Amino acid sequence: MAEKILINTGHEGSVSDQVQAYFSRLKAGDMGALPAVAGIIVLMALFANLSPFFLTEINIANLFVQSAVLMVTAMALVFVLLLAEIDLSAGVTAATGMALFVKLTNSGLAWPLALILGFLVGIVTGWVLGFFVAKIGVPSFVISLAFYLGFPGVMLLILGSGGILRLEVDVIKAIMNSNLPVWAGWFFLGIVVAVVLALSMWDRSRRLKEDLPVRPTVFIFAKVVAYLLLGGLAVFLLNLPRSLVAENPIQGVPIVVPIVVLLLFLGTFLLNRTKFGRYIYAVGGNPEAARRAGINVARIRIYAFMLCSSLATIGGLMHISRIGAVESAAGRMIVLQAVGAAVVGGVSLFGGRGKLFNAAIGAIVISIIDNGLGLLGFPAGVSFIVTALVLTLAATVDALARKRAPGGLRI
Repeated sequence: MAEKILINTGHEGSVSDQVQAYFSRLKAGDMGALPAVAGIIVLMALFANLSPFFLTEINIANLFVQSAVLMVTAMALVFVLLLAEIDLSAGVTAATGMALFVKLTNSGLAWPLALILGFLVGIVTGWVLGFFVAKIGVPSFVISLAFYLGFPGVMLLILGSGGILRLEVDVIKAIMNSNLPVWAGWFFLGIVVAVVLALSMWDRSRRLKEDLPVRPTVFIFAKVVAYLLLGGLAVFLLNLPRSLVAENPIQGVPIVVPIVVLLLFLGTFLLNRTKFGRYIYAVGGNPEAARRAGINVARIRIYAFMLCSSLATIGGLMHISRIGAVESAAGRMIVLQAVGAAVVGGVSLFGGRGKLFNAAIGAIVISIIDNGLGLLGFPAGVSFIVTALVLTLAATVDALARKRAPGGLRI
């Protein structure tokens, strides 16, 4: 009887109520990452049937590593996209910071100090972009385009006439080219599941104390089971031997995977469970209403650009780790692909809607397209065309969803 009273007072809804609410959000146009998740399932089934190499152990591991840079850059852009802004310079900002890092390490400076100075490039650039946008009123497209055009010149000055420098730091190279021990992959999965369960129960207890509605506990356990099953499958596959040379066995979760998962967790925690995150969504949804509510809109915009550039610089670090060098052309294409990944995953270009998880899912979609078409022998041009078509479809869905949303524009 007590449980029934608790439900009736609005503390906890039934499972059927939650399902009905979910379908109501779908009808209103809020589909989140559902189209991208469906796209992943369809693409994996398609390429698995077309190529015998797609679901091999070595290609699965390669897909995780291949998508890491795009995923991190896409997550970085979410912070500014939520404000209905854009940072076209995120890629070249990261590349410039890494060019300085490699130059300094090759000149004899200790690599930790050189890395800090490289990241300062991203932090300072983000502050400058945010200042021009928030304080002066320059459109983010224009000021970030200026940096996009100017930073390649800075990289040429740093790298010299050759336009390329080799990375000599083995610790950084290991990020994208080495793997965890087999046991460490399972240990990391256990930590992830434990943290997810603890945070879910913590959120539930906080909402109950504030007399706010909560989902039934069955949803929490369903989420934990999903993490166990999907994460366990991924760890199992990545722990399988995948070397083409028997004398040099390769197995284990790539080191970059837990790094990306940690970044995704920290960014999601920041957006979903902090006052700063709520302010970002408020400013992106309605800047004037946020200002009237007492939010320092200019400060939020500056911090968002700083976060974007800083996180993108981590993506730049992963890029030089993978190829073992930094070149003057780095970072020019990745930001455009990252915007596409965010939109494909369900982040709205109109601001106020989207999560880092959406960007990560969108990056996986684009990486699967690139990887699968490459295995089938299609030229790179076909991959660009298919990605463009997928992006067009995602942007169209976003625009239509915005029209269907309450208060949205209807024609």
